[in-house]
Amino acid sequence: MRITCVGLSTVDLVHRVPRIPGPDEKAQATSVTVAAGGPALNAAVTAAVLGAEVTLVTAIGAHPLGDLIKQDLDGYGVSLLDAAASSTEPPPLSAVTVEEGTGRRSIVSRNAGALTLSMPRCDLSGVVLVDGHHPVLARAAAAGAGTLVVDAGHWRPVFAEVLPHADVVAASAGFHLPGGGPLRSVAPHVAVTDGPAPVRWWSGTESGERPVPTVDAADTAGAGDAFHGALAVAIARATGFLDALDEAIRVAAIRVQHPGPRSWLTDPRLRTMITRRRRRPRA
Repeated sequence: MRITCVGLSTVDLVHRVPRIPGPDEKAQATSVTVAAGGPALNAAVTAAVLGAEVTLVTAIGAHPLGDLIKQDLDGYGVSLLDAAASSTEPPPLSAVTVEEGTGRRSIVSRNAGALTLSMPRCDLSGVVLVDGHHPVLARAAAAGAGTLVVDAGHWRPVFAEVLPHADVVAASAGFHLPGGGPLRSVAPHVAVTDGPAPVRWWSGTESGERPVPTVDAADTAGAGDAFHGALAVAIARATGFLDALDEAIRVAAIRVQHPGPRSWLTDPRLRTMITRRRRRPRA
């Protein structure tokens, strides 16, 4: 089962605070974590933990900060294709503030920048997840994908070229098409997540909602990325679209119950899910 994730990798500086400060306010952090992040990277790590063979196509470069990202990927068995391997610029940086008690977060980031990239040679015959960052990579991956899953967090101009290739679009509630066109028409299968609210979906002529479990959220950062990584895995396993949505919802619900970017990956419920899948007889 092969999955290729294409898009953004970052270095995240994560502060946990009792309350997210307002303008001109200061807050004392109860903990500080420096970790790799970004939509495509977090999805890739999630997919790898769920048992997939994963390649991440991204832009990191040769700056010392990039070593943190590379070590994190290596620790989870994610293969890296770095489209900016010779760049000496620092990788994208994000400052994440997470409010204890609610799991709400604020993010300040400097994302892809203006690097000149070209798509590395790679096998795109399996499921390909694209987040829309690094437009050159997104366009090439979309055009060559066996099965294309699009992480549509917010509208990006490159989506005009990516969405026509999409098999599955997983959008956030804040995603809107230019001109306000109907999102349900952009791909054969579409899902819209909205935090703890039900996931709305469209598949062919059918539509509906899938419930989201009620949980005590400790950290919502990266929940959408976990959803996308799990969705890609379920689709690669030839799971039906609605079953794939349910699987992704369960994984995202586990993620938000854990503070920090990686502690949730040791939750025993994930191991149970992987074992249960492997025991299923083949059709």
